[in-house]
Amino acid sequence: MSRFIREYLVKAQELQTQGVTFVTVTLIQPEGHVPQDIGAKAIITTEGIIWGTVGGGRLEAQAIHHAKAMISKAELQDLKNPVQPEMVRYDLQKDLNMVCGGMASLFYELSSQRAWNIAVFGAGHVAQAVIPLITSFECNVWCLDPREEWLARLPLKANLKKIQSEDLPGYVSKLPKDLFYLCITQGHFTDLPIVREILKRKDALFLGVIGSVQKARTLKNTLREEGFSQEEINSIHCPIGLPIGTNAPAEIAVSIAAQLLQKRDELLKTPTEKP
Repeated sequence: MSRFIREYLVKAQELQTQGVTFVTVTLIQPEGHVPQDIGAKAIITTEGIIWGTVGGGRLEAQAIHHAKAMISKAELQDLKNPVQPEMVRYDLQKDLNMVCGGMASLFYELSSQRAWNIAVFGAGHVAQAVIPLITSFECNVWCLDPREEWLARLPLKANLKKIQSEDLPGYVSKLPKDLFYLCITQGHFTDLPIVREILKRKDALFLGVIGSVQKARTLKNTLREEGFSQEEINSIHCPIGLPIGTNAPAEIAVSIAAQLLQKRDELLKTPTEKP
């Protein structure tokens, strides 16, 4: 293995460990006068090029622009349709107004842990156990709570975004589509308005609400009286979590994480796969 490839792999592994989304750009199929040799690589994040080069100048500027667009798209991608690798061929003179002429193809490959998105409403005792566990998965997590002091107790993770808001129901519309939602706020009267807004969006991949069987009955009866369909009501997982463990926050967290993994794997199955 060449030193060049070793350095690339070390940097890529470092970024993946940190949970940073990046694009690897590789120069392939050059023709005529191009600013780098075949196989040249660059790693691009939202900050720009952080390792390597595909030649500098306008070609590299175009590579940065295209890679950043892929990263932005990755933030909104859904679980079943991740951003795919792309190969773009450039005529250096016609497309980029480079006097050296020539042709070059750049291969763009996204490395992202953002395809599985989870929004957690509430940062209390259960969330304090759930979030350190689920942020160890390859996912992106939002935690929303009006209490700054509870959000501050959560770990600092590259794939965790903490949002302080006094209007949690109002924030639902600001989140990306195709989310897994966990409602684990302070009780029924704070969960209900959030659940209502999530159902109105009609794009939740999973909606779990913490609580007892009695709370589930009350929640669903209220939503039914408000005109939500039985199909929408049936989509709510309440009590959240698989029926395992005790009511200790740490064990509740394991049961919730297990249910999230179960649902994720169900969604990722292709039609030809057998359950």
